[in-house]
Amino acid sequence: MAKPVRSRLDRLVEESRQPQSAPYLSIVYPLAAQSGCDAGHSGRKKMIRTIISTDDSIATTILRLVLGVVFFAHGAQKMLGWFGGFGFAGTMGFFTGTMHIPVPLAFLAICAEFFGAMGLIIGFLTRIAVFGIATNMVVAIATVHHDFGFFMNWNGTQKGEGFEFHLLALAIAAFLMIRGAGAFSVDHALSTKAPSYGGARSGLKQA
Repeated sequence: MAKPVRSRLDRLVEESRQPQSAPYLSIVYPLAAQSGCDAGHSGRKKMIRTIISTDDSIATTILRLVLGVVFFAHGAQKMLGWFGGFGFAGTMGFFTGTMHIPVPLAFLAICAEFFGAMGLIIGFLTRIAVFGIATNMVVAIATVHHDFGFFMNWNGTQKGEGFEFHLLALAIAAFLMIRGAGAFSVDHALSTKAPSYGGARSGLKQA
């Protein structure tokens, strides 16, 4: 009987020497995971608020609407065939066949002008919408219009159009990416409805 008693005593001694951190870890790890999820959710909400944040400037609204209307006309030519355009199939054929633009990029270019212009008109996700249009303008200058100089083909003596129009569009796009949609926009309605982090912190302090 002495050996079994000794072996049980040895096991008890070994178990007493092992670190007792498992219960603590089983509590801390779920709390850490929950904290990480909360931080990720908070970061996403802050990013969305940054994208839609804007003021109630009428001047910003005028620039947004003018740029949106101009590019809606061009986008509708490419997407719907309105205003004498080739429509989606014809434009895709021209981009991929004549200009040798890859199909995904040609598709994105058409969508950026059409849907980006609609986003500008209603003022929804304005920074994203205008970024797509600005990208189109940069690509157009780099691939086509820089060969024809600065001026548009006002007198019909050039072989193509220069890039002055594109520079004006890029300047307005940069302004809207900085300032947002302005007044009378979906972004402004959403940003004024959503509480800011500063307001939430002040409310907690008062409580």
